[in-house]
Order: sequence, then C-alpha cells, then structure tokens
Amino acid sequence: MPFIPHTREDLREMLDAIGIEHVEDLFSEIPAELRSQALTGVPSALSEMEMARLLSERAALDGEPLCFAGAGAYDHHIPAAVWQIVSRGEFYTAYTPYQAEASQGTLQVMYEYQSMMASLTALDVSNASLYDGASALAEAVLMAVRLYAMRRHGTKGGRILMPRTVHPTYRRVVESIVGAQGITLEALDYDRVQGHIDPATLPTAPGEFVALVVPQPNFFGVLEDVHALTDWAHRHGGRVIALVNPIALALLTPPGAWGTEGADIACGEGQPLGIPLSSGGPYFGFMTCKRDLVRQLPGRIVGRTVDLQGESGFTLTLQAREQHIRRSKATSNICTNQGLMMTAATIHLSLLGSAGLEWVANTCHAQTKTLVERLTAIPGVERLFKGNFFHEAALRLPLSVADTVRRLAAEQVVAGYPLVRDYPELGEGLLVCATERRTLADIDTYVKHLQSLLG
Repeated sequence: MPFIPHTREDLREMLDAIGIEHVEDLFSEIPAELRSQALTGVPSALSEMEMARLLSERAALDGEPLCFAGAGAYDHHIPAAVWQIVSRGEFYTAYTPYQAEASQGTLQVMYEYQSMMASLTALDVSNASLYDGASALAEAVLMAVRLYAMRRHGTKGGRILMPRTVHPTYRRVVESIVGAQGITLEALDYDRVQGHIDPATLPTAPGEFVALVVPQPNFFGVLEDVHALTDWAHRHGGRVIALVNPIALALLTPPGAWGTEGADIACGEGQPLGIPLSSGGPYFGFMTCKRDLVRQLPGRIVGRTVDLQGESGFTLTLQAREQHIRRSKATSNICTNQGLMMTAATIHLSLLGSAGLEWVANTCHAQTKTLVERLTAIPGVERLFKGNFFHEAALRLPLSVADTVRRLAAEQVVAGYPLVRDYPELGEGLLVCATERRTLADIDTYVKHLQSLLG
C-alpha cells in the first residue's frame, strides 16, 4: 500500500495492549535458524520524497531488457483497459463473495471466467482459480487420488506418472505438497531426439496407476502426442491430467478432445492471460474437469440460477472447501482464489476474443520460428530437439550458457532459461522464447549480440 498510517506511538500502544515488548516477540515460536536474516542496504528511515527517489533509482538499475525467456512466465502484451478496470475499487478491494446478495458483480465475473476456461479447454466445469500453475498441478494430482480412492473403496495414495518434460519447478512443488501423503511420483523419461515422450516406449503392462500427467506444450516447448498418451492412460485404467498453456489452446487441440475420451482434468498457469511478469507474481492457476468429477474439484465454483422474479443470479455452489465444511471432508485447504488475477484474465479474454487469442498464438509461434532459424544460423548453435514446438525451443550453445546469459544481460538482452541445472544430460542447453511483443528488430538485436559473443 502507498501509505501506512501507523506512527511509532500507535505501534507502541498496540504492543502494550497485547502485553509484549517488541513486534519480533510475536514470532518467538519460530526457531532462530528458520528466520530470515535482516535486510541489508535498506535505510532505517527516509521521507516519502527520498524513498520515491531511491526506489526509482533502483528500478532503473534493472533497465528495460528484451525478454527472450519463458519457462512458465511470459512477456505478453496486456491491453491498458485490463488493469484500469481491475484497479477499480469494486474489484480491487472486493473480498470473498460469501453474501451473494451483496456480491453479484464479483460472482458474475467468476462465472464468466469459468465459462471461458471451460470453453478454452473443452471440458465441462471450471473452478474460480487457484494459487498458481504449480500448486494447481498438485491439486489436480490430489483430486485424481481422491477419485482413485473412491473407485478402490478407500485405498490411500497411489502412483502418478510424471514425465520429466513437465516444468522442473512444478515437479518439485508437487513433490513438496503430495510427497508425504503416500503418493508416489514416478518419472517418465523423454526421447532425446524429439524432446517429448515416445508413446511407443511406454510399457504394455504398466501396473495400476492413478493418473498420467501430460504437458502440452511441454517444458521444452515441444508438442506431445497427446492423443496417443491419453488413450494409453485410459486403456490401462488411469486418469489423464492435462497441464496446458492457455494461449496455445487457441491453436492446439483442447484437452477435452484428446484421444477417444478426452483428458479428465486440465490445469495450468494463467499468467499469460493479462498478468504482468511483476518480478514473479502473484499469478493464478486454473483447473477444469469433466462433469462427473466435479464434486472432487478443489476451490470455489460459481453457479448461475434465477431469483424469485425470474432474473439471473449467481452464487457460490458445491463449496467443498475447508471454510464451508469439516476440514477432513474438504477437497482442499485453499483459502484464497486469487480472485483479482482471475478478474484480470476475464477482462483480458473478453477484450481479445477468440480471434484475438488466435492471433496472439499464431504470432508467438511465427516469431519463435524466426528466432530459432536466425539463432541456429550462427555456427555452433543448434536445436536440441527435432519435435514440433509452439513458442519456446531448446538450443545447444558452443560455450557456457551461464556465461552467455550473464554477458547478454549486460547488453540488455534476457537470453533465455538455462537448462543445465535441471537437465545436465543436455549439456549447454538454453530455452528461448518469443511472444507477440518481440519484433524482428528485437530478434536482430539478440542475434547481433550472440554473434559478437561467439565471434
């Protein structure tokens, strides 16, 4: 918030009222080794004018680099109207819409959001968003496990087939959330030539498993054979969890139409839909599913009904959250639905429409195709994989990726996402991305600096 009204006297009065000496005493139960260290380089006190000057100077140090990095966070154009509307008090300060009679506007926005996400994924039902894409995948895994337990009369835990082509951070988050609940995440390797899962290498007798996660596009930007993977999972009694990029769905087959029966659950990160990069957040996760699975769908669901006068009305429905029913029966313990981000996405999708979203997706693909062609024309730079890609591609460089990224950053170019830490078997790999914001002149700038560096 831009203005904090509490004076030192106010703070002292509050501390005296609860009987403690210092604010730090409120956190005395946290072991010292787990606490964050004191901030360095932060002045103890500045006037408003001095602070504004300091923040402006430090923000300027970041510069305005050309961003060719993706890896789950994308530099898309956001129409000015999106955040102009979202910043209005009716949305910006709105709280949980428990009282339907006082929250029709908020509820209607949620309902419109759900309708658009269900349409985009070609599935029946959407919730009103989750924390982010990684936790949405974890919630999808837990949802699949609950459905498995119902089918197996209370069996706990189970196996989830998790491809290594899923975002590494997502895999770590899922492990953190579900790893202590008797759920096994079994890694599936990828084809080193194509960069995706080869359905022909999947076992003919995989044993009993809960679900297969299918990313589309995958972390390398490569397209998976979603139809073959979906049919394989269903043929062997498992559910299919689709992890998708919402922009890509404007061009690619939606999860609800994968294979013979379609994916059972779809989830992903909503940041590409009107949310700025913002140094890492906040973002939001989305989730949709088939109609017969809706009672295990976590988070809020808004329903449309009619009032006594026959007018349309909106209300929270199927509220299987810990704030509404006994904690042990809750589908999740999500206490916020990232409603502000979801509102921005709703306005963003409304402004773009289906034709606008398709244009964005086509332009992203075209610019990335050009970027890859120009970069791989430089001697020593080559594509890591032959598989078709959407708007990201993995390259191999003839020198240290870490050094390349550091030196291009000095030239105001964010070169991409280094793959060395997560995929050491790929050598000096770099994941590059181009969205609709990257022009041919931007690509020329990247190519010029990389050529100079390699020269």
